[in-house]
Amino acid sequence: MGTPSPRAVLVLAVALAGLSAPQAAYRQPNFIVILADDVGWGDLGANWAETKETPHLDELAAEGTRFVDFHSAASTCSPSRASLLTGRLGARNGVTHNFAVTSVGGLPMNETTLAEVLREAGYSTGAIGKWHLGHHGHHHPSFRGFDYYFGIPYSHDMGCTDTPGYNLPPCPPCPRHGAAARVARKDCYTEVALPLFENVTIVQQPVNLSSLAARYAEEAARFMQRASHSGRPFFLYLALAHMHVPLGVPPSPPAPGRDIYGAALSEMDALVGQIKRVTDSHGKGNTLLWFAGDNGPWAQKCELAGRLGPFLGAWQRQRGGSSAKQTTWEGGHRVPALAYWPGRIPAKRTSRALLSTLDIFPTLVALAGAMLPPNRRFDGLDVSPVLFGWSDVGHKVLLHPNSGAAGKDGEITALRLAQYKAFYTTGGAMACDGSIGPAEHHQPPLIFNLDRDIQEQEPLDVASREYQAVLPAISRAYAQALEDIATDNVSVADYSKDPAVTPCCNAQHVACRCQAPGTHAAVLDCRTERRATRLCL
Repeated sequence: MGTPSPRAVLVLAVALAGLSAPQAAYRQPNFIVILADDVGWGDLGANWAETKETPHLDELAAEGTRFVDFHSAASTCSPSRASLLTGRLGARNGVTHNFAVTSVGGLPMNETTLAEVLREAGYSTGAIGKWHLGHHGHHHPSFRGFDYYFGIPYSHDMGCTDTPGYNLPPCPPCPRHGAAARVARKDCYTEVALPLFENVTIVQQPVNLSSLAARYAEEAARFMQRASHSGRPFFLYLALAHMHVPLGVPPSPPAPGRDIYGAALSEMDALVGQIKRVTDSHGKGNTLLWFAGDNGPWAQKCELAGRLGPFLGAWQRQRGGSSAKQTTWEGGHRVPALAYWPGRIPAKRTSRALLSTLDIFPTLVALAGAMLPPNRRFDGLDVSPVLFGWSDVGHKVLLHPNSGAAGKDGEITALRLAQYKAFYTTGGAMACDGSIGPAEHHQPPLIFNLDRDIQEQEPLDVASREYQAVLPAISRAYAQALEDIATDNVSVADYSKDPAVTPCCNAQHVACRCQAPGTHAAVLDCRTERRATRLCL
């Protein structure tokens, strides 16, 4: 919440003027991937009529293609992001659950990122926003193919701030006066402030979340402007802090209830609108903008969580727990997705192709004229024929890994085959009422026909002709998928922890503040902060 600062508006205006430098001679297109955090399928007005807070995203949908059967590669943060940047499921790339503030490791170093491939192909590469794939040593984005990084190394609730905003349970601000002022609270990070990085330097700790959206827009515009002046095509990975929980504090607190979430959704929408304006000024025919969510909404946050739309996971909800984030129900991994590329991607089109964030890697690599990394298999597809409207055929089979609600993290116990969804394991994440659905194993699997039962309410009767007709195909697809993973070049992530690797600007100050509270340095503008702070890896 909040509006862009005059400085941010000035930077965007300069970018709009500066990005007119011709790049038509370059055949390689620019790429912008915007990834929203914990956004619900129903948080997009073009998807769900009840949503009124997304006019800019709805404009993108009207001027591009909307994908209504699009899925995140996992239903929680780190695995979803690792899969987007590698084109491989966590069962292959090793990232099966979230990294911590104290994590020593990250995305395994033998995994090749999309940024590394594109940089090798001549692209200027930038990452802005949430990383959550390791921050210590060479796991930092500056060593994973990105020429420029500006953002927070993990989720924006994984550190304290001076203005905590809205959360359930509410969290206290960062301590200011030593151990006596510290308040321990379950689910809250109170010891170390949330850091903001520029490349490998902490430029603010704690970060001011209320101005973060404006700063992201500003840095994105600057990055695109620099790339345009360099004459190189660019790849911008913009991983938003929105939605998660609305931790930014608006200038005027909204009315209680859904309005809090709606205000944050409006802010995210405005940020996307700013990026689109900069993109359009650069020349509409040379930049692909792809918007998607990293997983479904965080249901345990109640009115501070997103909208599922029709994907209720009713079978699970009847047994307790949430069917959203961390689960393999549709609400956990079916996410809003849009693609915009005037003159190349058809406008006002709705695609029902079965697609995934896994497809972003191979598709952009193909469009850039680059080659996929050798000696490994990919779960994503080059879906450029779908983007360009030449086809509406996506995956024949799509795998859904366990993401925290039930079963071993990263294991494949649910899959999609055409309109059929099969579950070998089910379970519910924590719901708003505190319930957690127990893990249940199914042999033979539960099978739902999503064409008739989008709410996943009533599985097919195992004795029915339909069940008996589709079960052999599902069993074969499942066995083949497990065999393909078992015989692949599989990585293993290091999930060890050490408090010493926690990002800390100044260990001499309470909560690792860059400046002691109350000093003049603490209120300097960000350029001064950049000069004053120190490298901290």
